Amino acid sequence: MATPRVPGPEDERQLELPCGATIDPHEIDLGMREFTCPGGPDSDTDSCGETHAVVTDVHPPSRFFPESLVTILQETIDTEDDFGEFGTPHLMGVVLEEFPEQVVTHDASDDGAVGYSMVWVTDFDARRLHEIIVELVVELMEHAISHAEDDTAVGQFESQMLEFDVSEFVEQYRQQRDFESEHDRAL
Repeated sequence: MATPRVPGPEDERQLELPCGATIDPHEIDLGMREFTCPGGPDSDTDSCGETHAVVTDVHPPSRFFPESLVTILQETIDTEDDFGEFGTPHLMGVVLEEFPEQVVTHDASDDGAVGYSMVWVTDFDARRLHEIIVELVVELMEHAISHAEDDTAVGQFESQMLEFDVSEFVEQYRQQRDFESEHDRAL
C-alpha cells in the first residue's frame, strides 16, 4: 500500500532551526508550544537535544498577556500591514528584531496542509520566550509613556514598573493559563 505524503518537494519542506537541526514544518501542529530536538552532544544526529519555543501566527497574543492588556495594545498600536491589528506576528517581529540569530521564521502561507501561515522557532524554550516578550513589551510601554505630557502618569507608570517582576508574572500567568496542554484558555 502506498504511503500518503504531503505534496511538494522535500527540500522546500525543511525548516532549519537556530541550532542547525532541520525539521519538516508539517511536524508542527497548532497546539505545539515547544519542540525538543532529539539527540544531544553525544548523539550522531545534528540535533541539539534542547527545547525550542514554537509560535504560529494563529496563536493569540493572549498566550503571553491577559486579554485586557491585549485589547489596550490593539487599541494603542497602529499597524501598517496585512494583519489588521496588533497581534502575535508583531510580538514575534519585536523578538526577531532583538534576537535575529536565535529566531527562525517559516512562511507557510502557500501550504494549506499546516493550518498556519507563519511559524517562528526560537533557540530558547517557551518560558524564556514568554519572559522575553513581556520584557520587550514593557520596554515599548516605557518608551511610549516617556512621550506623555502628564508627569503624574509617567511617575505612576515608572513606580509600578519598579515593583513589576517579569519572572513572577510569567510564572503566575502560565499557571493560570495551564500551558501544560495544548488546550490552554484565555483569561
